[in-house]
Amino acid sequence: MPAKKKKRGLGKIKGFAIQFLPYSEIRSLDSNERIRKILGIALGNNILILQGRLKVDEETRLIGDTMAMIGHVKGFKGIELAVISGNQNNTIADRIRQKIVRTLSGGDLGAITIIGPATIVKEIKRDPKKIELMLNK
Repeated sequence: MPAKKKKRGLGKIKGFAIQFLPYSEIRSLDSNERIRKILGIALGNNILILQGRLKVDEETRLIGDTMAMIGHVKGFKGIELAVISGNQNNTIADRIRQKIVRTLSGGDLGAITIIGPATIVKEIKRDPKKIELMLNK
């Protein structure tokens, strides 16, 4: 009898998509609508790449809302969230310019926020030169 060959590969990852959301699409929404839109994307098995970042209170509320959903929404195990922002070693003039841009645009466009359902995203590792998105099998 021939020996069975062990398959190597990534394994099976259930269907998901990566969705890019420009900040301009959520700029005019209030905090509740922003969080609802982001949760809808995550519940749809999508990894969201958001241009910019949420306000601190919105991030806190998003995490709180997802924690409250665990155990109440079938198959939902929470989210993984990471914010990657530009170089923090800027001159005073650069920081002033960035504050003006944030004020005019309504958000920090020098950052990227990655949000994904914990059923798909195992971990998000960050370092200055790369982002590693570890997926569950």
